[in-house]
Amino acid sequence: MSTYASVASGLVIALALAACDRPATTPAAAPPEAAPDVRSSRPVMMPRVVLTAADGSEHPVTVEVVREERELQRGLMFRRHLDPDAGMLFLMGEERQQSFWMKNTVIPLDMIFIHADFTVAGVVENAEPQTLTSRYVDDTSTYVLEVNGGWARKHGIGRGAKTRFENVRGVP
Repeated sequence: MSTYASVASGLVIALALAACDRPATTPAAAPPEAAPDVRSSRPVMMPRVVLTAADGSEHPVTVEVVREERELQRGLMFRRHLDPDAGMLFLMGEERQQSFWMKNTVIPLDMIFIHADFTVAGVVENAEPQTLTSRYVDDTSTYVLEVNGGWARKHGIGRGAKTRFENVRGVP
């Protein structure tokens, strides 16, 4: 082996060993799927309905919003749990007498019927699960909010209560 080859291979081995012993000065780049989501640094604005009781207290409900026919028909069927201040907001599309049933719904619900002017038309409390009984109020409504059974009474929400929709697309 020539002197040049001996020196060159010794230099390569020395550089390799030095690289192994020295800590990296810059972290390796994260793969694209592990890159931080810039959007997550801003708060997520979930759709909510805020209901105001007769005493002026406000009670927010984080909602899933349904507007498509298939979603409207399914509603909260088959759900085994609904968080205490969560619900489903049905955008019915027109002011008329709305009617709901509880087929395949396994948790008792309060149904809060809401006029186009965002006042409560009426409440059906603790609708019995898994029945085909028609639930409605004797007034028209454009929106219906379903929450856990007993929620409306607990928070003092009844006919005439004011509501406010926040972050609900397509609602004036």
